Amino acid sequence: MYVNFKKITKAFLMTMLSVMLMILSANAQTGVTINVRGTVTDIAGEPIIGANILVQGTSSGTITDYDGNFTLQVPADGILEISYIGYRPQSIPVNNRTTINITMEEDTELLEEVVVIGYGTVRKDDATGSVVAVDATKINRGLATSPSALLAGQVAGLSVVSSGGAPGSSSSIRIRGGSSMSASNDPLIVIDGVPVDTEGINGMDDPLSTINANDIETFTVLKDASATAIYGSRASNGVIIITTKKGHSGKLRVAYNGNVSVSTRTGLVDVMDAPTFRNYVIDSFGEGSQQAAALGNTETNWQDKIFRTAVSTDHNLSVSGAITDFLPYRVSVGYTNENGILKTSGLERYTGSINLSPTFLDGSLRVQLNAKGVYNTNRFADRGAINSATQFDPTMPVYSETNSPYGNGYHMSLKADGTPIDIGLANPLAILEQKSDKSKVYRSIGNMQVDYSLPFLEGLRANLNMGYDISESNGDVIITDNSPMSWVWGDYKAGWGENSTYYQHKSNTLLDFYLNYTNNFGVHRIDAMGGYSWQRFYREEENTYPYSAAMAAQTGNEFYKEGNDYSTESYVISFFGRLNYSLLERYLLTLTLRNDGSSRFSPGNKWGLFPSAAFAWRIINEPFMENAGDVMSDLKLRLGYGVTGQQNLGNGDYPWMGRYSYSKAGANYFFGNTKVPLIRPLAYDENLKWEETATYNAGLDFGFLNNRISGTFDVYYRKTTDLLNTVGIAAGTNFSNELLTNVGELENKGVEFSITGRPIVSKDLNWNVSYNITYNRNRITKLTINDDPSYVGVRFGGIDGGTGNNIAIHSVNYPSGSFYVYEQVYDNDGRPLEGVFVDQNADGQINEEDMIVYKNAAPDLFMGLSSQLSYKNWDLNFSLRSNIGNYVYNNIQSNRESRSITYDPSGWLKNKVNSATFTNFDAVHYQSSYYIQNASFLKMDNISVGYNFNNVSNWLQSARLHLTVQNPFVITKYKGLDPEFTNDGIDNNIYPHPRVFILGFNLNF
Repeated sequence: MYVNFKKITKAFLMTMLSVMLMILSANAQTGVTINVRGTVTDIAGEPIIGANILVQGTSSGTITDYDGNFTLQVPADGILEISYIGYRPQSIPVNNRTTINITMEEDTELLEEVVVIGYGTVRKDDATGSVVAVDATKINRGLATSPSALLAGQVAGLSVVSSGGAPGSSSSIRIRGGSSMSASNDPLIVIDGVPVDTEGINGMDDPLSTINANDIETFTVLKDASATAIYGSRASNGVIIITTKKGHSGKLRVAYNGNVSVSTRTGLVDVMDAPTFRNYVIDSFGEGSQQAAALGNTETNWQDKIFRTAVSTDHNLSVSGAITDFLPYRVSVGYTNENGILKTSGLERYTGSINLSPTFLDGSLRVQLNAKGVYNTNRFADRGAINSATQFDPTMPVYSETNSPYGNGYHMSLKADGTPIDIGLANPLAILEQKSDKSKVYRSIGNMQVDYSLPFLEGLRANLNMGYDISESNGDVIITDNSPMSWVWGDYKAGWGENSTYYQHKSNTLLDFYLNYTNNFGVHRIDAMGGYSWQRFYREEENTYPYSAAMAAQTGNEFYKEGNDYSTESYVISFFGRLNYSLLERYLLTLTLRNDGSSRFSPGNKWGLFPSAAFAWRIINEPFMENAGDVMSDLKLRLGYGVTGQQNLGNGDYPWMGRYSYSKAGANYFFGNTKVPLIRPLAYDENLKWEETATYNAGLDFGFLNNRISGTFDVYYRKTTDLLNTVGIAAGTNFSNELLTNVGELENKGVEFSITGRPIVSKDLNWNVSYNITYNRNRITKLTINDDPSYVGVRFGGIDGGTGNNIAIHSVNYPSGSFYVYEQVYDNDGRPLEGVFVDQNADGQINEEDMIVYKNAAPDLFMGLSSQLSYKNWDLNFSLRSNIGNYVYNNIQSNRESRSITYDPSGWLKNKVNSATFTNFDAVHYQSSYYIQNASFLKMDNISVGYNFNNVSNWLQSARLHLTVQNPFVITKYKGLDPEFTNDGIDNNIYPHPRVFILGFNLNF
């Protein structure tokens, strides 16, 4: 199915831009401003200190002083919005008045404050599960191309680890640790009611970058099973609900957010420079050695050659308001041009979003129309250039000095006869400049949600949600003929580029329908919901492998190997229900049940039942707490249990069926001169079923001094059963000696604490600060069908160096993703003794039986601290984040220290890290525990200082100018370049995070 998605997406973006321009021209106006004074008091006449006074439709505002007084310049026909924690908000028209006194009524119950949950909302005070809402508009965002970056360090129990500093790079998002070894550990992401595709889109590193961060209003993180079980089979790893900004009644609002940024590298891998390397080679091998003879006469810093200072820009324009009160709207367009610090890397992105919120039948019928689109072009730089730059001989030049016909003018290693050495390293700069890896991605996410209050029964609503998530991507990877890579990379090494092209189309469609009944019966409150869900996932792909035009003409063939294409689909059908019951506004009970059917399992296993139950006790509402009201404003105990599932197994849509696969290239059968590729059966388990995760949670919510101080404390236990693992089976029984099946068990235990406070509240000086900390530990408790003491676990985590070396393991009674190494022995000075390891079984020899499970990549503790400090028109904001107890395998160091791999007998040298003179290893020791290094860190994600301009003119209500530094510092003992990345804890080919200086503007019209 080929769809001209490019034209559709561009038409969509152009239409939204035209709509915005028409709205702007139709609503252009001027107004008169006046100075308004007043006092804000409570019903007892006491002044309220720090009440927020905001001009509706703008960011112009102030707060009351110690006497409750305020002064503010506002439009004569404007509206003041007054709010304060613990009191009911008010909207008061100015009507040309210069004095306005306000009396606020207490709202200690905060009954109207709601949080978004699965299939609806719940009053915040009625929430029984572990649910955290984050106001995205108040996060100090820095340069956030993806929404995931906004959540880093903001929520206890939520870990966001960036994969690196490449433009548009993805992040690993984990809620309370991972629940699986073989299947996905990513949370379910729901955007405006549409569960979106996070399994990956070809040509786009981060699928979440579809959503412009400026369009997001709130994040809601559902952490425990009592909150997530309503999503059943897709919620084992938690749920993140993203709600985008909507239209509103009142005057037209126009907002512009833009910035210009400069990205710089923060450091270099500590390899030897040319003089140091020359001395090292001569000292190690002798001045007359063949190694010394291979040295060049140039001084080249290869890392300087591949990195650069990059300039980027980002812009977003939004228009919101209402066409009468009937049709609130919001339209936005965005443009991002982000260049990476690694040469040739960059992305260009156009985003668009439109929301319409019409109401009919006196508000009984409410409709939400959402559509979001992105057109994204990428140029990916091959990270192999980073790897090569840390190994390439620094005494060699960038460009050839011998007029060699090989390498297109770039220096490369040659044999004595002048021909290329096919096992040599590729020239780092050539890797970037002689390889083009480009993609184009078109994606749209949208839905129509209709909510109707049925007239025959008060409190009964019907809700229909129809949504889609469609993407189309294509790209090509072109390696220039005769480039250094064409001689040393790939399957052929024959001097022509092994090019490839790809096309992908994905279409996920959704239909949800539910009935919801809410009513009060005296001291009882009931909120009941039941519904049906249908979702289809479709994907088709095509790959081709063309020659360059010159090679095609020379060989007479368009392609150098056969391409492939396929399509696949799966379905999930569900029935779900939830009951929220409240007694006396103190005792709260939530029961949920979801029955999921997935086409990814056999008929006997396709249905899974996922229940949950939660109880909460609002202790603050008990009569015995009346005298504590002056100090304590909230106290609630929560208890919950639930079961969720995992149907995203990561091995296709038909893992339970007998399938056939084409054999590897070259495994063919000839009928005469006709070459026929072979197909072979694959091992399969017809009884494959869901992984299931049961979660127990206990939590306490608290608040003091009218919630000037508030927080939560949670403890949890999660156990995943029927864990997928590849186990050995009897030869000849299932076309393989290994089989993926449900045999394992994994548990997570953790503690979370978060606290938010406003320690300073005054007319001119205000300070908000939030802190959270999480302890999480997981352990594998079972991996095989029967207990097998000789089974060490699942080895994985390939490393750079040697052949088939793996450094990580899943092993029983240890955390998943631990390292598997020999325990290094050290001398009295702390130097590792070469080849000396602990004989674990005391048998007098060192072999694989002496390897141990040692440390792991996941942190034991992670925490976040954010602060917003304002003084008059100035503000200072920062975000800090820390991981403690996470370890990294330093593959850069392990593959750059040994003297034995300095020189290849074919005639070329590899550079060393400077620590080689400390270890002084002669041989390589890839699996030494010495290279498992503590990568705990404290990182300041961003810090910004800004100045706010209020009532700039009749047409410009407010403005903000800010300077932000992203990634200003990292404190760590780790010896590598960057302690934060996603690669199973293996540090090689890591694109380092840049330090970014951002000058930004925010304008509100």
